[in-house]
Amino acid sequence: MPIPITLVKASVKTDTTGARTDVPVLVTPAGVLEPLLDYFLARAHDRSLQWMLGVARAVRLFLEYLSTNPAERDNYRLFLNFGQRLYTGSYDRQSGADPSGLGWSPLSEPRARKVVTALNDFFDYLSQARPAAALFNPKYAGSTYDRMVDEAAYQYRRDKAFLGHTWATSLGTAGDAPGRLFRAKRGVQVETSEPPAFPDQHFERLITEGFRIGERYDYRNILITVLMHCAGFRESEPFHLYISDVLPDPANSKASLVLIHHPSDGDAPADWYDPQGRQRKGNRRAYLQERWGLKPRNEVLGYHHAGWKGGAHEHDLGSLYFRAYWFEPWWGEFFRAVWYRYLGEVAVHERKHPFAFVNTDREPTGHMYALAQFNKAHARAVRRIGLEVSKAAGTTPHGHRHAYGQRLREAGVPRELIRRFMHHSSLSSQEPYTMPSLASAMKELGAAAQRLESTMRPPGALSAVLES
Repeated sequence: MPIPITLVKASVKTDTTGARTDVPVLVTPAGVLEPLLDYFLARAHDRSLQWMLGVARAVRLFLEYLSTNPAERDNYRLFLNFGQRLYTGSYDRQSGADPSGLGWSPLSEPRARKVVTALNDFFDYLSQARPAAALFNPKYAGSTYDRMVDEAAYQYRRDKAFLGHTWATSLGTAGDAPGRLFRAKRGVQVETSEPPAFPDQHFERLITEGFRIGERYDYRNILITVLMHCAGFRESEPFHLYISDVLPDPANSKASLVLIHHPSDGDAPADWYDPQGRQRKGNRRAYLQERWGLKPRNEVLGYHHAGWKGGAHEHDLGSLYFRAYWFEPWWGEFFRAVWYRYLGEVAVHERKHPFAFVNTDREPTGHMYALAQFNKAHARAVRRIGLEVSKAAGTTPHGHRHAYGQRLREAGVPRELIRRFMHHSSLSSQEPYTMPSLASAMKELGAAAQRLESTMRPPGALSAVLES
């Protein structure tokens, strides 16, 4: 049976300051898996918590495999067999037996690829950062499980280097970097017939009926949904919005100018003063820490976490931010009208944070609104208007961003402007959002046939084939 391994949250101090770093850790029967903890602490400044969680899950799978296959630990086939079991699962196809006790079902190709990639990077780090482990030092101070991972990393590096040298010599490319020992299976290319976009014909009903409970409108969730559907934001991005980030639009006083600033590197708002009453300046990380005793939400491991995927930020107005580009200007005006109604609800609650979206009807009122709460509220709203909640149907929150991209493409907006409006860093990033639907493809095919109709053989000439 595999060893019991638990994934938990840890708050770690690495020096004599009061600073702490929140990271996920794996706890084995011998304690915290230190190589993985070291890896996360080394990458905490430039990698997200979601990335760390993915790596931790991959390492847990590998440790479970190691513990049930001890005889393979010192052989390069360990990596090959582990990777193949990700694709095949651990059960015998005929008998259904699994003597290892792993109980693995086959992973999809994308998930297996992520596991293999995460372990490749982790082992590369270990082979450089822990040279004592690579020498099999008998005085090595790590636990049994720490040593198990380090020895596997050493074996991985040794075998990869050997095989890489052999391949390079045979191919005449000795100067190139060696390839991976085990390569993840190539993914199947898929042509999406119906991009998972929220159906535009139901959006008005979602706002007017889905987010209406009795005689009361849910202004908070209407605002978040409008930001996604009508300005193309990702579902996590509105959860970084401060109340001070919503301003009157200089180009249209009836509309809102919405700037969602970078969670840590964006400029602090104006309500930050030193003990002498002078306005403080700095980034949002410093502001959150000194003014509120908080971290940016993309660095919080837990219920109030909100991701930040990044992209191309703007800075024309100072700071680093994503601007809301309303596909139809009227939505900026609608947002502003709803925003003032929402502010009336927020005003009666005490807030110990600067974030715009808060609990208004459930305890603890005034606290940060969580992404998980919004996902549940959105699902309930979708069901109220008689739709099924599914990614394929586009009725999950992310479907609104797809709908925004689809409308931009159908309106003939140039690709470079779509990239800017959706805050992508490259033109290729927009492709999943602007892929034409099957209906659009068939319409274009029909139009192309009509354009060529004058040069085609008259359909009547083919009747002889049918009459024979």
